[in-house]
Amino acid sequence: MQTIGISAKVTSPHALDYAARVIADLRQRGLGICLDFGTADKLDDRGQCVAKGDLGRRSDLLITFGGDGTLLSVARHAPANVPILGVNMGTLGFLTEVRVEEFPETLEHVLAGDFQTEERMTFDVSVDDRSYRVLNDATINKSALARIVEMRVTVSGAFVSNFRADGLIVATPTGSTAYNLSAGGPIIHPMMSAIVITPICPHMLTNRPIVLPDALDVEIRIAAAAADQEIFLTLDGQEGLPLTAAHTVRVRKSATSVKLVRTGEKSYFDVLRAKLKWGEA
Repeated sequence: MQTIGISAKVTSPHALDYAARVIADLRQRGLGICLDFGTADKLDDRGQCVAKGDLGRRSDLLITFGGDGTLLSVARHAPANVPILGVNMGTLGFLTEVRVEEFPETLEHVLAGDFQTEERMTFDVSVDDRSYRVLNDATINKSALARIVEMRVTVSGAFVSNFRADGLIVATPTGSTAYNLSAGGPIIHPMMSAIVITPICPHMLTNRPIVLPDALDVEIRIAAAAADQEIFLTLDGQEGLPLTAAHTVRVRKSATSVKLVRTGEKSYFDVLRAKLKWGEA
């Protein structure tokens, strides 16, 4: 590894301070450092810096300091061959499983090439002529004061249902423990090949989450909306755009996956028990 890409949560002084110390250490070892603009600005670092969307293309390894949101902001743009190491800075995170206390030892293993990775599927989400890539989910939401949204859903050309709800989540297995879980959707092991569709507060109690093979495409249209109704498509909870009845949202498995660094010391169930407090009184 020659160049390490680093992104820190810019609203966390702890994450920024820790990142600064790691950057200094890596530079002393003779490694190149590439930062995203936001991190570089907060650290007043005049070295190599690029937009977050380009960070993975300029690096051999990506390290994020923060929570899952920080990792997602980098990972959904990263090439499939660049491993990503997420360091949890004290927030609830299913993707950033490496704690600060574990990071120094983990970093030594990674720099020595002694580490494992997990391939996580992503979605290609298109709205008419615009295309996006997501690691967790694509979500259709109404604004706080809007009426219930009616959405027509088809899967690989087959009509599924008209969902009347506050919204709809289409999640990857990785994203099953994010908004999908909060909305009552199932937890799906991240190595499964699946897509989950979960209605948000459905008007019909018989509208339940559906788990599909990842080879199928999902198409969503707003079936009925008032002229003054505000409806949005949100991507990984970070990027959004307004929708109307004229738009069609298409979700399909991407040919590009995300490679997450795994220490090998924790199973997925260890992470679930720790994050969801399973078995605690």
